[in-house]
Amino acid sequence: MDFLALSRISLKHLTVLHVMLSSNSVTQTANTLCVTASSVSKILSQLRAQLNDELFYRDGSQLVPTPFALSIAPQIHKILASMNGILHHGDFKPETFNGSISLSMRESTFELFAGKLSQICQQLPSANQIKVYAKEQMSFDALIRGQVDFMLLPHDISQPPTKSHELVWQQILSDEMVCLMSPNHPLINELLTVDAYLTYQHIGIHDKDLSEPFFEQNLKQQYGERKVAISVSDFGSAAVMCHQSTYLLTCSKMWANQAYQAQGLVQKPLPFEYGKVAYSLVWNQASLNDPALQWLHSLIVGK
Repeated sequence: MDFLALSRISLKHLTVLHVMLSSNSVTQTANTLCVTASSVSKILSQLRAQLNDELFYRDGSQLVPTPFALSIAPQIHKILASMNGILHHGDFKPETFNGSISLSMRESTFELFAGKLSQICQQLPSANQIKVYAKEQMSFDALIRGQVDFMLLPHDISQPPTKSHELVWQQILSDEMVCLMSPNHPLINELLTVDAYLTYQHIGIHDKDLSEPFFEQNLKQQYGERKVAISVSDFGSAAVMCHQSTYLLTCSKMWANQAYQAQGLVQKPLPFEYGKVAYSLVWNQASLNDPALQWLHSLIVGK
């Protein structure tokens, strides 16, 4: 072990790099750490010399991390998470919490968990301590790098959110799938059969991180492929389109029962086997060294 080289890099250096990887901004990093922008720039210069890498390069008005900076982000997160656990060991007291906690989820998932998150926020002493990001903005890579603490998402039980050994996922809600359609749809007074399901066009939900859903694979193998007219990123957008068309939407029953966008749409059971679906909480296993994240984890999973 090169103790001399290690002695030249402190937790201050690693903290600046970690925050920079989330913000891509010297000014925002300085504001987060309550230091001057010149101090952040000085620390970055020292890191560049020690690590022999530029770490960030400018692309127009943006600072973009180098491949090396992205590659070491998970290790930096592990070091800081472990040290944070040492600094804040013992029972967590939410009323004295001064940090921030971040979650990533789709907008439709937020609708299901907004009530619980509101209760959690009320236990913390001030505003802006829980930050919620769109899954498209902060996905699995962000979890691995420690840029976001937890992710909540719906998925097939047979379709784990990620194959990464860095991440842990835990089922917190069991769900079903249903088919939604406009109240003016020609199938409104008919039994939904597989043939009818495949005759009409559909609204798809795209997700670059998850593999093809089990229901899609099974449907294709047993009966044929759906005709997807348009793909959107979220159930909410899909429901709006469903109101305006004869397209069918296959989605979470829990969401359909609660969401404002789904009000007025008609639910029908799917006419084929679709496996088991659920909502899961996903996190970087190093993150639970932090007592604040242990506390939030226990509240979300109900333990």
